[in-house]
Amino acid sequence: MSGLEFQPWPKIARLNRDITITEKINGTNAAVIITQITYGGFTTAADDPNCVAEVSLGGTEYAVFAQCRTRFITPGKTTDNYGFAGWVERNAEALVDTLGEGSHFGEWWGAGIQSKYGLTGGDKRFSLFNTKRWTVGHNLEALAFSGIPGLGVVPVLYEGPFSQYEINDALHGLDHYGSAASVGFMKPEGIVIFHHASREMYKVTLEKDEAPKGAAGHALDEEKAA
Repeated sequence: MSGLEFQPWPKIARLNRDITITEKINGTNAAVIITQITYGGFTTAADDPNCVAEVSLGGTEYAVFAQCRTRFITPGKTTDNYGFAGWVERNAEALVDTLGEGSHFGEWWGAGIQSKYGLTGGDKRFSLFNTKRWTVGHNLEALAFSGIPGLGVVPVLYEGPFSQYEINDALHGLDHYGSAASVGFMKPEGIVIFHHASREMYKVTLEKDEAPKGAAGHALDEEKAA
């Protein structure tokens, strides 16, 4: 009897299916993690040094965490990443009420971060990546009326069947008219293409797209303590 493990060929997604094209913002990757506390099961904030806040809402207790691409972060000069954890701590209750339980990924960008996008005076923003959830119906309204400073969604430039024309058009629009995320900023980075059938993401940058990441001339995911 063979001890070799069978490895099937993976299913191949069809290319000509829907895609969503969003603006790729040159900030720093971030996420808000909200999880329900079950005493005797999940650890409480007092026991977990990574928890930035505990929130009681509607009779349920939640623990709130902040993270960058590589680690959990907490408020503090040497433990934060461009002040994101501090922002999460200050807005913890509203974030729980608006976003709900789960892992909410996005880009933290603006004043003092990477390309800055013409924003000054501490104006930083958190743009959620999940456009399918946050650009429709009551979820869009929830963001609009959350009262959380800087909370939004990455701009959707196109949604529909796969089209190289639409990909090129989205890049052309950014190149000629500037950022959709920050109107008037004329050096946008590029786009992210989400292919619905394969659930894969692809990026195209306006400058040095053919170059390896390390040779692109700037650190796209650089972290810096705030």
